[in-house]
Amino acid sequence: MNRFPDRIDASTLLGWAGDPDAVTVIDVRNPAEFETAHIPGSYNVPLSLLGEHAAALAARLDRQVVLVCQSGARAADAQRRLAGVGAEKLHVLDGGIGAYAAAGGEVVRGRARWGMERQVRFVAGSLVVLGVALGLRFRPAGLLAGGIGAGLTVSALTDTCTMARVLSALPYNRGPRDRTADEVLSELPGLRSAA
Repeated sequence: MNRFPDRIDASTLLGWAGDPDAVTVIDVRNPAEFETAHIPGSYNVPLSLLGEHAAALAARLDRQVVLVCQSGARAADAQRRLAGVGAEKLHVLDGGIGAYAAAGGEVVRGRARWGMERQVRFVAGSLVVLGVALGLRFRPAGLLAGGIGAGLTVSALTDTCTMARVLSALPYNRGPRDRTADEVLSELPGLRSAA
């Protein structure tokens, strides 16, 4: 029987954290979000980099892995991508880093930035308000609000977010210099030698 379920809550991760040689925590948020707050001992493997190098990462993981993001959505995406290339022992932290902190887990805090989901809500909301306001004067401008609504609907149905991908490319969200896949992968513990 597998004592490691696919999704775990924060208290479970707190219990597992006592044996860092058995569990590796991978934070799939962008480097700026990771720099703002992260679980001590976790490794930052941004979802964009993971997506491009999922097979290389999956081939080298040899222990239980807990995937973390802000809420759990990006971590679930990372889990699907890694499982799709044969990785096993993958778990998503329900509620993300916020749930971990709320459960009493230690969080390393750095430069304060808004999380990606908050940025998406702010930009989407602002565009809707702008579209409605402009639509009062110039009828076609009201279509902007409808376009944003349609985009958010597609985002929810596909569990993807194009706006987050665009926002993550902004300098504000880059944080420390972008690292290469080799740099990121070489930091992970417990790696098997690549065949």
